[in-house]
Amino acid sequence: MSLRAVFFDYSGTLFRLEQDASWLAGLTDGSGDPLSLEAQTELLRRLTAPTGRVADLAPEFQEAWERRDLDPEMHRKANIEVLRLSGVSTAEQGEALYGRLVDPMSWTPYPDTAEVLRRLRDAGVRIGVISNIAFDIRPAFDELGVFDLVDEYLMSYVEGVVKPDPKLFLRACERLGVEPAEALMIGDSAEADGAAAEIGCAVSIVEPLPTAQRPDALLAAVAEHGVLPASPAGV
Repeated sequence: MSLRAVFFDYSGTLFRLEQDASWLAGLTDGSGDPLSLEAQTELLRRLTAPTGRVADLAPEFQEAWERRDLDPEMHRKANIEVLRLSGVSTAEQGEALYGRLVDPMSWTPYPDTAEVLRRLRDAGVRIGVISNIAFDIRPAFDELGVFDLVDEYLMSYVEGVVKPDPKLFLRACERLGVEPAEALMIGDSAEADGAAAEIGCAVSIVEPLPTAQRPDALLAAVAEHGVLPASPAGV
């Protein structure tokens, strides 16, 4: 069966929360020293980890972490605590950094995000974004000029279900009017996004590398599955 739809994850797939000197340079640890580059990198990894345990959280915060993508308040509670445990020394710094996390304008698109969405739309392929997230990501697509290229945005806090629950993938198929076998899921988590295979979708996992280090993985994924031909650059 030919593929008629492509679903994309958001964080680490279409967009990435990048280190930015303008809002990370002022962070200090408990002793008042600036956070090292390594500490900053680990901090962002923890904030954007799609699955798994990222810190030794007390039970109330662990429960909030597990529900973070279903409830914005739980998302804030869990991530503020993760920031504290990650060395962010003051509540003010934690709140400021959390504000960046949930601001879609802080997220950087991958180099081929706009191109792959435009090429899929031109080819008549249906497009969905399926994200475990607790804030509205759509302004990031609007800023990039591709908001209207996506047919459906399924955000976990709106849908009341998170990946890897198959209900989210089935819901996406239903809304786009395709069978699971007609859809390709592209994401950065084998656990969360790879679960689409359980309902019969094709799956492609990309590495959530810094955007400068991953210029064409999305184009390569759709070409590999025959949704679009390879680009002239040999993707």
